[in-house]
Amino acid sequence: MNTSYSPTQLGWQAFFQQQLTLTELESSNLGRVIAHHRSNYLIQLQSRQISLATHVSLPSMTVGDWVLLDENYQFTRLLSRKSVISRKAAGSKVAEQLIAANIDSLFIVCSLNQDFNLNRIERYLALANEAQVEPIVVLTKKDLVDGWQQQVQLVQELDPFLTVEAINALEPSSVECLKAWCSTGKTLSFVGSSGVGKSSLVNTLLGCKEQLTGSIREDDAKGRHTTTARSLHFMENGSVLLDTPGMREIQLADCQQGISKTFAEIEVLESACRFSDCSHQNEPGCAVQQAIESGELEVRRFNNFIKLRSEHQRNNASLKDKRDKERALAKKYRFVQSDTRRLKKGY
Repeated sequence: MNTSYSPTQLGWQAFFQQQLTLTELESSNLGRVIAHHRSNYLIQLQSRQISLATHVSLPSMTVGDWVLLDENYQFTRLLSRKSVISRKAAGSKVAEQLIAANIDSLFIVCSLNQDFNLNRIERYLALANEAQVEPIVVLTKKDLVDGWQQQVQLVQELDPFLTVEAINALEPSSVECLKAWCSTGKTLSFVGSSGVGKSSLVNTLLGCKEQLTGSIREDDAKGRHTTTARSLHFMENGSVLLDTPGMREIQLADCQQGISKTFAEIEVLESACRFSDCSHQNEPGCAVQQAIESGELEVRRFNNFIKLRSEHQRNNASLKDKRDKERALAKKYRFVQSDTRRLKKGY
């Protein structure tokens, strides 16, 4: 197996090249994070892979990041990201979790069986729009569903400019429509719930069985969770595929612009309400309620917009509170250390 890659095959672009000094170009080892485990990062260099142990001195990194290493393969610095997708950490933990970095297009994978969910697709679209990457909605398992064209139309109605493709992830000819985004130097990421066919799709695009796949449970038509970690895979044509585990919970944070773009027509309606603080309930002159009554705006879409915006505001407040406390604690530590040094010097 060929383990030697050119920078372009790893996804290197002019955006990253412009960040390097002449000295760094001559003396540094260029690498890309291809996997992140609990205790280490796996870094792909042009001719070898190395394991970089996680340490408090390292910046927060994720799969897709570009790093510079010195001649001894020790971490030097993290390059600025072209794009990053993140979420609030699952559960009650107040923290941001990085999902993928430096991607060009995001394949939002959703199956056409019982897992089909417009609210979830809108949630992923907000993530993509916030990261300013191109979203492509991929609807899988069309071979198992009759009348799938109607579901494609429902997704298309979310945004007339959105690309929507219905495929059978196991059939190479069906997946061929996605090759247009798989060009040299481009990095593509796949997101979606467990069992929607992401691993099967990655396998078909790669032309191998690199990712494990699971069967469908008969009781709920959901696939079994198979991918357990984010990882990069390299196509022969020079594009890079980033697969992610199925995520049951995608809590939005730092996603205001993404939500605004995903629900742009609702924000336009809000600006036409008589009152600037309109809650869109029973106020007179509410353009949003008028649009719902006329059928211009779907109730489901409006309710999901309110839900995601409220979730974003709540999570942002929690994260801001945590950051403020961390900054205050760091300031206190610096004061104590400075005071200690003064006492040691006798003044």
